[in-house]
Amino acid sequence: MATPALTVGCFPYDTTRALFDGTVSIDGIDGIDGTDGIDVTMKTAATLPELFDRLIRGNEFDVAELGLTFYLRLLETGLPFVALPVFPNRVFRHSCIFVNVHSGITEPGDLAGRTIGEFGVYGQDSGVWAKGILMDEYGFKPEESRWVIGGLEYPAPPFDFIPHPHPAEVDVRVAPEGKTLSAMLDAGEIDALFSANVPQCVLDGSMNVTRLFADFEPLERDYYRRTGIFPMMHTIVIRRELLQDHPGLAHGVYRAFSRAKDAAAESYRQSRRLYQIQTMIPWMNALVDRNGEEFPEDWWPYGIAANRAALDVYLRYHYQQGLTSRQWRIEDVFAAELLNT
Repeated sequence: MATPALTVGCFPYDTTRALFDGTVSIDGIDGIDGTDGIDVTMKTAATLPELFDRLIRGNEFDVAELGLTFYLRLLETGLPFVALPVFPNRVFRHSCIFVNVHSGITEPGDLAGRTIGEFGVYGQDSGVWAKGILMDEYGFKPEESRWVIGGLEYPAPPFDFIPHPHPAEVDVRVAPEGKTLSAMLDAGEIDALFSANVPQCVLDGSMNVTRLFADFEPLERDYYRRTGIFPMMHTIVIRRELLQDHPGLAHGVYRAFSRAKDAAAESYRQSRRLYQIQTMIPWMNALVDRNGEEFPEDWWPYGIAANRAALDVYLRYHYQQGLTSRQWRIEDVFAAELLNT
């Protein structure tokens, strides 16, 4: 069987850097003769939405990073991709909720009846996690708030490459033309913002904006201790037709992304000898040591078994928030040949 050439699109995280620099290759594919290495072209984009757009509408990649909510929305429409249990992007999400200090919002219960912004779509991956955590732990009800969708730092309409489902009882509107969510939050035109990115007004030191949970790190560490969940935002998808033609390809791609991630983790461990001098961050070693006390050795696991609890929660949140018409099961979402990973 001929060796496939793959175009892979993803962001150059530390978890994927070894794929970009060629340290790790996709090889050892069952059923393909002579696979010392597959011809792989790595591509990225300036922003993650651009990457997703080029995958979904541009049909540019054979293997690519895709936000979980984008994948699940499209799964109902016959998306020609299947997900692998590879999660290159994870972030704890108590830190992603920003509020205008003049809004009177000081705790989660104060979000009821308020106007909240969200970038690009109602139910970003970060928003799904943040809303779900607030629902589970603080009784938050998204339908009690008004939602404004727009560009974060540049005026932009909602993403046009995916469906935009939401429950009928949830008030979702488009930001006024020419407005950005960051500026609207700073000016008090919206009361709060659920954002995957830190808005520029915060980075610029605006006195008008703060986080809902100002001291978020202890909350996020406590959340992890209680739940064991390190929220994943994105997965890796691969063309279904490629898996039909090359049955071992899912395992090969999974192994390659796993080796790239493990190489990054090992570099952090080894760099403790030199106080993490490859970074400019003072006391980075202390952070690595502290995390090592609270997380397992593989603190960024791939595969189904180590991520089942987090995935089950995410799939529940996605359905509860009305973003799909059914609650997907893990077995429906990921490549069958990797369900035992």
